[in-house]
Amino acid sequence: MKLNQLRLRGMAKSWQAMLQTRHAYQISFSEGLEIMVQAEEEERKQNRFERLLRAAKFRYQASIEEILFDPRRELDKGLVGRLATCDYILKGESILLTGATGCGKSFLASALGHQACMLGHSVAYFNIQKLMMKIKMARLEGNNLKFFDKLAKTDLLIIDDFGLSNLEKQHKFDLLEIIEDRHGRSSTIIASQLPISNWFDVIGQATIADAILDRLVHTSYKIDLKGDTLRKKRK
Repeated sequence: MKLNQLRLRGMAKSWQAMLQTRHAYQISFSEGLEIMVQAEEEERKQNRFERLLRAAKFRYQASIEEILFDPRRELDKGLVGRLATCDYILKGESILLTGATGCGKSFLASALGHQACMLGHSVAYFNIQKLMMKIKMARLEGNNLKFFDKLAKTDLLIIDDFGLSNLEKQHKFDLLEIIEDRHGRSSTIIASQLPISNWFDVIGQATIADAILDRLVHTSYKIDLKGDTLRKKRK
């Protein structure tokens, strides 16, 4: 079929469906064309969503609808609803997620990232150690500038497990460069077991810590999850 050759697969599927149901003989040309164009638009949106989802590499396949709003978690449903619009991404605002092990930080971060993909935003999800290892490998291969540029152009960057281990000296400069490149332009979600008040000590070097936290803390949404571990509940 010519439509498939032209890569108009949504239109081709819609046309075949209308032929099989004989709907094509019951509507006008303009009505049929409108249906096919709409089908093509939906097909392209779905294909883009699936590409963005694969590229993001989330830890969990999570969605906003799956978030647990137990009162013990102290998770503001209204705030999550506002974040689900992804308006914060358009404004280049960030989200800082804190809470004990197993309270659902990574799941919430993944759900927000999933929602961003649904609305057509590019997302990258990294464990902090894997991100730093990726940067180290890129530097050894001479591709670090290209990798930093790619991160800077990503609409939403999610950094998970921040603070689980001390950062090496070069890692601190790398993190500062990432945050500096994104400040006010792109959004970053950082998830950590440690309260934000401890992040200065985790970074360790005063001037770098000041620079990073100054760009993050004052203009970010802060969510501190409470309650017992959810890991057993999700199995």
